[in-house]
Amino acid sequence: MDERRTAGLLITLLMAQLLLVASQVPADGGGQSRLEAAALRALAPAARGVTFLSGSVRTVQGWFTQRRTLRLKNESLETENRELRLKLLRLAEAERRLENLSRAVQYVPPDGGRLRVADVLYIDHRSWVRTLVLYAPDADLGANQAVVTSEGLVGRVILVAGPYGKVQLITDRAASIGAMVQRTRRQGLVQGTSQGELQLAFLPRQSDVRVGDRVVTSGIDGIFPRGIPIGTVVSVDSGNDLFQEIRLASAVGFATLDHAYVLERQALPKEVRQALPGEQP
Repeated sequence: MDERRTAGLLITLLMAQLLLVASQVPADGGGQSRLEAAALRALAPAARGVTFLSGSVRTVQGWFTQRRTLRLKNESLETENRELRLKLLRLAEAERRLENLSRAVQYVPPDGGRLRVADVLYIDHRSWVRTLVLYAPDADLGANQAVVTSEGLVGRVILVAGPYGKVQLITDRAASIGAMVQRTRRQGLVQGTSQGELQLAFLPRQSDVRVGDRVVTSGIDGIFPRGIPIGTVVSVDSGNDLFQEIRLASAVGFATLDHAYVLERQALPKEVRQALPGEQP
């Protein structure tokens, strides 16, 4: 065992002397020693690899940073885009309401009276009783007041509860409106049907009525003033022996109705109403 230790020590001393000698032998061309040159050749590729790796790490870090920045900017732009779309919708709705109000200002009610704007809260034009509920805080609501739009007649108020009013639509099967063909002034009654349509009744077969004729209120029912558009004739049939069967298309689009106007006008005096057939004191 001692001989092995002694041999190992001698080998270690010999290697140390060889390294010392190599470090002192100049390399080809002078300058650094052969040992330094060998170390440089061995370590230079590793150093170059470390440098490349360090640069790649910085590139990847920069890419992640840039991606995070772009993601944040994209989220900010999406949020701003949503807000702008909401503002655009609000502006479009405000523009539409202003247009409705401007049409109401330009609309002159027949036989005087004042128009009061009302919001349509609910509309039922599918059941047997076709009605709508409106909210008119600025109107002095009362029964039998006419409800109109700038296009034509909607119906009449049949029930009042504060600023709320229930309106019978002209398409209701129980509705009956004094009407006349605008072109000929021939009078009849516009009635609703069970299908929610309009018909012009009690016009004799010899009456001159044509498809495309406009039908307006005649003012003979004591509720609606004369001249409010009701609809347009879409078909004329001979009907029975006495009267024609005339179908109308309503002047008002009930499917898109969201605003209406209550027509405030002086009602018939009580004495006159009591004298009308069917009226109660």
